Amino acid sequence: MKPTAPEYFNIIPPYVPGKPMEELERECGITDSIKLASNENPHGPSPKAVEAVKHALTNLHRYPDGAAPELMESIASKMGCKTSQIVLGNGSDEVIDMLAKVYLNAGDEALMTEPSFMMYSISALAQGAKAVKIPLTQDYRHDFDALAKAVTDKTKIIFLNSPQNPSGTVITKVEFEPFLEKVDPSILIVMDEAYIEFNRDPEAVTGLDYLNGGHTVVTLRTFSKLYGLAGLRIGFGVMPEHASQMLNRIRPPFNINIPAQVAALAALNDAEFVEKTLETVHNGLDFLFDALKALDVVCYPTQTNFFMIDLKQDAKAVYEALLHKGVIIRPLGSYGFDNHIRVTVGLPQENERFVKALKDVMTGS
Repeated sequence: MKPTAPEYFNIIPPYVPGKPMEELERECGITDSIKLASNENPHGPSPKAVEAVKHALTNLHRYPDGAAPELMESIASKMGCKTSQIVLGNGSDEVIDMLAKVYLNAGDEALMTEPSFMMYSISALAQGAKAVKIPLTQDYRHDFDALAKAVTDKTKIIFLNSPQNPSGTVITKVEFEPFLEKVDPSILIVMDEAYIEFNRDPEAVTGLDYLNGGHTVVTLRTFSKLYGLAGLRIGFGVMPEHASQMLNRIRPPFNINIPAQVAALAALNDAEFVEKTLETVHNGLDFLFDALKALDVVCYPTQTNFFMIDLKQDAKAVYEALLHKGVIIRPLGSYGFDNHIRVTVGLPQENERFVKALKDVMTGS
C-alpha cells in the first residue's frame, strides 16, 4: 500500500513553464533560436550583480545569513518601509506559498482573476482551499464589481495582479479604493507587482501606498524581471508587521542563497542597468506595435515588458510554426485565450526577427 496525499491534490494542475531554447533546438534541429516567452530581461542580468556573484563564489561552503541584513536595509530604503515589514522569498512565488500556508485552511476561499498567475490557485488548492476565479472585463482589466460580489464569509485572501499577466493592464486608484472600502479588513489583499517597474501609466496604483492603512495589503516584488535575476530565484513581500511575523515563523531559515543575496543587493544599486533596460523595453514596445500594424492582429496596450496579441486564428498553430523558425513565444491557450499569444520584448534585432517570422507565418510566406 502506498502513502496517500490529500484528495484535493488530485485537482491541482502542474505549472507549465515556457519552452527552454535548448529543448527547442534539440527538437527542431536548429540553432540560434530566440526566446520571447518568459518575460525575461533582454539584456540578461545586471553586470554589477554578475560581479558580485563572482566574488561570492568562494563562500559557497558557508550557510547564507538568513536575515540578509544588508539586502533588507537596501530594499527597505527603496520601498520606503521598515525591514520588519519585508519577507524574502525564493522568488515571489515562495511568498505566495507562505501566505497561503499561513492564512488558508481547508474549505476557505481565495479570490483571483481568470486568467492570472497560476501559482495563486496552486498555492490555495494545496491548502485544501477553493480558488474562486473571476473573469477579466472585456478590456482585460480586473472586474472589481464582480470581485466584490464574490466575497463570502469563507474568503480569506484576494490576489490582485498589477500589471496583470497576461493582459498587461494596471489597477488604478479610482478602481482600487472603492473596492477596498467594500472588503472586510479581516481579508488579506495581495497585490502582485512583478512588472510594476515597467509601468508608464501615472494613474497606476501600488500596494505600498496602503501598507500602513486599515487593511492588510501585501505587495509582492521580484528581482526576476527588471533586474534580470530570474535564474537565482529571489523576490520579496512588503506587508504589515503582524503578517510578516507570521510568515517568518514558517520561512525556511536559508531560503535565499548567498549568490542571490549579493546579486540582488548589487542589482538594486545598478541604476545604469535599470535605465538601459527600461529604455530598451519601452522603445521595443513602440517599435513592435508600429511594425505589427500591417497584420490583421490586435495588439493590446501594456504596462509591462510583454504584450498580448489576438491573432484571430488558432494561436497554437502559429506558435508551432514560429518554433520551426527558431522563435519562442507563449501561446495563451492555458490561460483560456485560444487565439492569443504573449510576446516578451527582446533586443532590437530579436524584435525585428519576431516581426518577420510572424509576418511570414501569417501570410504563408
